[in-house]
This record gives sequence, C-alpha cells and structure tokens, in this order.
Amino acid sequence: MTAIPAGRCADLAEAAGDPGEGTAPPAERWLLIEHPGPWGRVALKESGLDPGAVASLTSWAARVDGRIALVRRAGRRPGARDRPSRWFRIDARPGHEGIRTGEFTDAAELSRVPDTPGHVMSGPLVLVCVHGRHDTCCAVRGRSLAAALAEEFPDATWECSHLGGCRFAPSMVVLPHGFTFGGVRPDEAGDVVHRYLRGTVGTEFLRGRSSLSQLVQAAQQHARAATGATGIDALRLVEDVRDSGPARRVRFAEPDCTVYLRERHVPADRRLTCASEPVSAIRVFELLGLEYPGSRS
Repeated sequence: MTAIPAGRCADLAEAAGDPGEGTAPPAERWLLIEHPGPWGRVALKESGLDPGAVASLTSWAARVDGRIALVRRAGRRPGARDRPSRWFRIDARPGHEGIRTGEFTDAAELSRVPDTPGHVMSGPLVLVCVHGRHDTCCAVRGRSLAAALAEEFPDATWECSHLGGCRFAPSMVVLPHGFTFGGVRPDEAGDVVHRYLRGTVGTEFLRGRSSLSQLVQAAQQHARAATGATGIDALRLVEDVRDSGPARRVRFAEPDCTVYLRERHVPADRRLTCASEPVSAIRVFELLGLEYPGSRS
C-alpha cells in the first residue's frame, strides 16, 4: 500500500509542483460582508449572522454566479463594535468591473444589501484568505501576507474567509477584476498590487480571473505567457469551443491568440486541504498548442 505523504497541503502542493493556472474561484460577482469574527468553518452559515439574512444572500449569489466572503481588517481581533459594518458588492465581469460599498446595522439591512445602491468606490480591494478554521495553511501563510499588504495599502487590504484552492496558500484576490494569486510572499505582494494599479498583471503567481471558467482561465494564462500581453483587460474572450474528443479551442482578441488545451487528471494521493481526506488525482489543464501572430505554424 502506498504511503500517504504527511504535511500541510500547501507544502505538499509546492513539493509536487502543482500548476496554479485555472484554479481561481469562479465568480462573476462578489459580496463582501464585514464581520470581525470568530468565523465558523462554513463562514457565512456558522459565524453568528442572522439565518434569514444568510438565506437571502445565498439566494442572490446563486442567481448571479456570485461569491460571498466575510472580511475584516488585518490583525484586528474580535471585540465590541461601535460603528456600522461595511459591505462591498463587486461586479467582476469583463467590461463591467466596479465596486459599490455601504454600511448595515442589522439583519434587515444586511438582507437588502444585494439591492442597495450604495456608493461607487474607486478601488481596488485586496483580499487575503486567513480562514484558519477552514484550512491551517491559509491562517499560517495568509496572516503575514495580509499584515504586509496592510502596511502599504491600509485602506484596500482585508483579511477574508475561505477563497478556495487552499493548497496554493496564501491566496490573494485583487478586485474588481477578480485576479487570484497563490504563493505570493509578503515581500513580493506590494509589487503585485502596484502592477495592478498601473493596469498590468504578471503570470508568476496568477491562478486566474474569477469571472472566467477555470479552463478559460488556464487558456488565458498560457496566452499571456506566449504573447507577452500584460494588460489587465488584454486577451478578451471571443469563443470557447470543444474540438474533437476532449480538446478545447479558446480564442482571444486584443491581441489575437488561439489556445488548444484539454482537461485531464493526474495522480496525487494526498490532501488538497489540510482538513480533507486524500484524493487520488487532481485536475490539470494540458496545453496542446497556441496560434498567434508571429508564432510558427
């Protein structure tokens, strides 16, 4: 019988060289709810929020392909609140990016947040997963990253509940575009945010953009690497079609690039989160080919 490797999920993923492309949590819209904690393992349902409000927000998320996260300021410990809590509603769809924000004081106001106009916020927002009750790696690796970012970007940075892809901890999302990064060290994170503020994004830590399907995320990342396109709005999706068999053809514009890839599973025999049972295989997106102006046919 093959021995199951011990250790934390992020350490195991690093040792195995797990590819991060195509692993951003899918979401066209985000809703962030300020909550100082403690957060339960299932943050929205197990953190003391009103059940009626939770049901209303969950219904909204299902309708709009949304994701809800609890947020708090970095390093702040739970305590008595002397002010209203904040909310942020983000549209991460290409061409519709934007952030609106407001406050709530009770369950009734919280329930109405999806339909509340709020105020336009120029952004960005930077989220770092520190959800220790969901995964140890997120807490251990995320808190130092959040603290470093908060020193440089105090208004933009928030600790957040579970994002997904714990084995790529620390996980970081930059909104409104929904770019998700993994494995960023505290001394490197500021550069990632500064690049975003300049309108560019690199691929070194990039896992994908939340508003795209995970296969298209992987295709776009391969297209960025091949064409050298760094603009946050570069490589607009034109089509995603299935060719013969399992192959997929994804075509982008600005600049033009066509990516051929397929989804497959490779052996793993390890945990993908610290709290889960081992899995036998993980999904990857295998690059089959690229076509773009200047490439060899």
